[in-house]
Amino acid sequence: MTICNFGHQAYREMNKTVPLLKPIKVGNFELNNRVIMAPLTRRRATDEHVPTPIMQTYYQQRVSAGLIIAEATNISQQAVGYMNSPGIYNQQQIDAWKPVTKAVHDKGGIIFLQLWHVGRVSHPLVQPGGQLPVSASAIDLDDIILTPEGHKKHVTPRALELEEIAGIVEDYRKATLNATEAGFDGVEIHGANGYLPDQFLHDGSNQRTDNYGGSIENRCRFVLEVTQACCEAIGSDKVGIRLSPSGIVKGMYDSNPVALYEFLIKNLNRFKMAYLHLMEPYAALEPPERYKHFMVPVTPYFRPFFEGPVITNVEFNYETGNQIIQRGHADMVAFGKLFISNPDLVERFKNKWPLADWDKSTFYHGGEKGYIDYPPYPKKTS
Repeated sequence: MTICNFGHQAYREMNKTVPLLKPIKVGNFELNNRVIMAPLTRRRATDEHVPTPIMQTYYQQRVSAGLIIAEATNISQQAVGYMNSPGIYNQQQIDAWKPVTKAVHDKGGIIFLQLWHVGRVSHPLVQPGGQLPVSASAIDLDDIILTPEGHKKHVTPRALELEEIAGIVEDYRKATLNATEAGFDGVEIHGANGYLPDQFLHDGSNQRTDNYGGSIENRCRFVLEVTQACCEAIGSDKVGIRLSPSGIVKGMYDSNPVALYEFLIKNLNRFKMAYLHLMEPYAALEPPERYKHFMVPVTPYFRPFFEGPVITNVEFNYETGNQIIQRGHADMVAFGKLFISNPDLVERFKNKWPLADWDKSTFYHGGEKGYIDYPPYPKKTS
C-alpha cells in the first residue's frame, strides 16, 4: 500500500505510533522527530579551514532531521588534525558559517555545531609553525595521517603543561560563543573517538601525575571543565556532549571504562545539558582478551545514569532505531552514513521508501560529488 492510499489524517495518526517520528523537547527546542543527523567529517572546507558555499546546500538538503549536528569543527589552530576540516576560531570562518545556518533556519531546521580538538591525532605539518601536537601525555599514536606532503606516521605528542590547560578550556568557551555568533542553535562537545577529551579520560593515554591524571575523578576534570565553560557561555540547554564509552579507535584503552563513564555521566547531570550523545562501538572489540571488560552494548547500560535526553548512534537502521527508543534505552537516534546518501532520510522513513547506498570513496573529498548530488526519492503522484 502506498502513501496515496491513506488519508492525510490517518497517515499522521499512524506516524504518531512510530517512535522515531514522534516530536521531543531537547533543551528549549521542540524537535519535529527523533531522527538526528550525526556529525560527519566531510572535509569540504578550504585549505584555511573556512566553510564553503556547497556546505549550505548540503545541510539544507538534510533539514528534515529533528536536529542536525554539524561536522566536527576545529576550536583553534592547535586543534587541527585533518586537512580541509572547518574551523570556528576566526572571523572569516564565523562569517562563512552564517549562510549555512541561515539556509537551515530558512527551512525551519535546528542545527548544533560539534566542537573539536584532535589532540595527538595530528602532525606538525598541519600544526601552526610546525609545532608538535599536544595531548594529555606524551604517548605516541601508532597510526598514519594525511598531511600536505602525503600520509605520514603520527609523531609523539607533547604533554600539555598544567598551566596550558586553562587556555584550551578557554578556546572551547570562545568557540561556543563564535558558534552562536555564526547562527548555530547550540554546540556539541566532541568527547569521543580518541580526540583530546578522550585522551584525558583514558588511563591508556593519560599518565599525568597532577590534578588531571591518576584517579578517575582527576581524568574527568578536563571534560567537566570544558563542559562547564560551554554551558556558562550560552546556557546548558544549548550544549550537548558526545562520548564513546567503549570506543577503541585511535589507540583508546582504559583499565576500567565502566567505572570511568559511570562517574563522568553522573557528574554531567549537574549541568542539566540539552542531551548526552552515546556511541556504540564501531566494530567488534578485538582481541577479546584486551577489551573483554568494555561494555557492549553501551547505551542501554549507561542510559539510567543520565537524567536528560539521550541520543544513541552507530549502525542503527529504521527498525533498530525504533526498537531502542521503544525499549526506553534512548530518546533519539543519530544516523550518519544513511544521511550522506539519503538527504531526505526522514521522508524515506515516514513513507518506507527504499534507501540509497553511499559512495565511500567520496566521504572525505570530491567537492560536490558524493556530497550534494544524492537525489531525493522520486515521489510518485496518485
